[in-house]
Amino acid sequence: MEVKIGVQHAPREIVLESGLSAEELESLVSDALTGKAQLLSLTDVKGRKVLVPTDRLSYVDIGEPSIRKVGFGAA
Repeated sequence: MEVKIGVQHAPREIVLESGLSAEELESLVSDALTGKAQLLSLTDVKGRKVLVPTDRLSYVDIGEPSIRKVGFGAA
């Protein structure tokens, strides 16, 4: 799933591709926003970990899984 995270006082959003389902991602974000966790911690498909303090979260956009198109016919 593609995840976009808006962070307060940051000029750009964080974009990553996660191997988790939309429901799993929503649960992690919900736990972070309800105070069960001090950090929103996500790991992308390449193994990189992203940590965002919950008090700095502006928004989290959980999108569709991205499908890479290959070849000359990819439009």
